[in-house]
Amino acid sequence: MTTVDAVRDSSVALRVGQLVEVRSAEEIMATLDENGELGALPFMPEMLQYCGQRLTVGKIASKLCDTMTRSGMRRMADAVHLDGVRCGGEQHDGCQAACLIYWKTAWLRPVEQSETAPTSITESNPTIMLQLIDISRRPADEDGAPRFRCQATELLRAAPDVLPMRNLGQYVDDVRTGNVGVAWSGRSFFIGLFNRYQDHSRHRLPTWLQIRGGLPWGFLKGTPGKTPTGQSDLQPGELVRIKSKAEIEKTLNEQLLNRGMGFDAEMARFCGRTARVARRVDHIIDEKTGRMIYMKSPCIVLEGVICEGAYNASCPRGIPAYWREIWLDRVEEPGG
Repeated sequence: MTTVDAVRDSSVALRVGQLVEVRSAEEIMATLDENGELGALPFMPEMLQYCGQRLTVGKIASKLCDTMTRSGMRRMADAVHLDGVRCGGEQHDGCQAACLIYWKTAWLRPVEQSETAPTSITESNPTIMLQLIDISRRPADEDGAPRFRCQATELLRAAPDVLPMRNLGQYVDDVRTGNVGVAWSGRSFFIGLFNRYQDHSRHRLPTWLQIRGGLPWGFLKGTPGKTPTGQSDLQPGELVRIKSKAEIEKTLNEQLLNRGMGFDAEMARFCGRTARVARRVDHIIDEKTGRMIYMKSPCIVLEGVICEGAYNASCPRGIPAYWREIWLDRVEEPGG
């Protein structure tokens, strides 16, 4: 595989809602380097099934939140998320993280609505699939445990530059590309500004000058000590109500964790809502190490409940929120 500079030059600006066609596997492979990457972003074997398909741009992936080192927002170039296209983890030992897939614009071709759709989609080339599977593995750990490479583990290389909050152009771009509306973008900026003040006040101002103890927006506060547990054996399809913020805070420690799982202001926005259980999650790839993490107690993912970046600079990653069962109440079915 060799990097083709001409393909990089062919990248085009896309907008939310635009129809695109995923290029053929052969075309995409010609853009990748020896590590199966373009701009340090891997093309994963799970993506091959979409070659030749026509899909809609869901978000412009011009930035992302750093969940590994907490450096803040990072800048991503020439990438989008396609509407509803998440990684199934089939070639990564069934990882259940269901991350939104990143697509470099060089891997996509804009399509006019009037263009005739292809009558058939070419079957995946098994040789290409084996190549991609091979480069999606890292050398095993000393204990023999497998380690993986995927877009999530390589995001900091694919987005190496920190995007400071004071960069006002990002908020304009969020609106211009169709990621969010004006009001949403404005709110995310002012909440970021407020959180910056809170962080400053917590470290440099006397208590009487602090707003609610210098807590960031959402004002979540846990309690010292061991956190409680609760199991209700929730199953996919069941209807639940997310408990109130006050109820969930009682289950969190001072780091806002319940047995190692975090709860944040983005999740608190959904408190009091009802939703159906999408799936139980018990193993995901650790972004930092590439190892598979197996959870002692499965967490719950709810249908349609994802991080929307409302309080985090409109981050478009759309990470599914993970819920402890103790944070959820079963709800009787309507009419039941």
